[in-house]
Amino acid sequence: MTLGSKLAWDDTVLPFQLDRSDIRGRVARLDGVLSGILKQHNYPAPVEALVAEMALLTALIGQTIKLRWKLSLQVQSKGAVRMIATDFYAPETEGEPARIRAYASFDRERITDGPAMEQIGEGYFAIMMDQGQGMQPYQGITPLAGPTLASCAEAYFAQSEQLPTRFALSFGQSTEPGVAEHWRAGGIMVQHMPKASPHVSGGGSGEGGLLLADDLLDEDEGENWNRVNFHLDTVEDIELIGPSLPTTDLLVRLFHEEQPRVFDAQPVRFGCTCSEDRVRQSLSIYSARDIEKMTTDEGRVTADCQFCGAHYDLDPATVGFEAEEVSGE
Repeated sequence: MTLGSKLAWDDTVLPFQLDRSDIRGRVARLDGVLSGILKQHNYPAPVEALVAEMALLTALIGQTIKLRWKLSLQVQSKGAVRMIATDFYAPETEGEPARIRAYASFDRERITDGPAMEQIGEGYFAIMMDQGQGMQPYQGITPLAGPTLASCAEAYFAQSEQLPTRFALSFGQSTEPGVAEHWRAGGIMVQHMPKASPHVSGGGSGEGGLLLADDLLDEDEGENWNRVNFHLDTVEDIELIGPSLPTTDLLVRLFHEEQPRVFDAQPVRFGCTCSEDRVRQSLSIYSARDIEKMTTDEGRVTADCQFCGAHYDLDPATVGFEAEEVSGE
């Protein structure tokens, strides 16, 4: 198989609908995106796995948002992995790739050789949406519970959106012959179509008793949902990750009885929005005295982007709100 043929479905999200069962979904494959995210950091293996899972969830969930919107997923915990943050930037115009970035904050001394989720303690899973200037940002949260981050996302959609949702994910180090070892991820998200027509955001904070699909669907809907989940249970890890199986073939293999209908695939890329201008803007709230405290022994103010590793080296005389006032005169 050539690299070009692999790229036809790598780093893409393919939306689909199962017409027989009134269920929508997405299939995602990530390759270069994960390389861009993970090569910036020397994460321990369990942390790499958690970041890969969050990036895959972000790609699957983010595909639904509108142009120029930003979707963020975040885990905050009291465990060894204190935070995982991801951002999905929708394309500026139709047809352009979406961009994903992610990073984790963790206490290396507390990381164990156990499963990835053992590195996360009590905390919460959050979904945040920025719809642009002049619009009120949305945030919904649910407690961290369950064996995977995917199960936390399923609980969020059931509790806060009242939408039965299921994820089947696989991710890990790829060892294809003739190709350097690197991370790959693939997954499927299925979701029952809402009775009304809200977008992915909604109300609620995920508090209270856990809602299940049976609580949200009538008898016929529940039968359709259970049947689709039965098919999804047959998927194998190698089918999710690829790279040899096209995503359209995977859908036909799993759901041919459900009359799958696919839409245009959305390309995704690793991308960061940091810049020197943004760093200067973030420092513009500080006085000259504050800036002096941030200045290194070499007489510089430095900043590092946690997402992409970019390093910024600035003259302290040119940052802070007093510098802004001088430049504006």
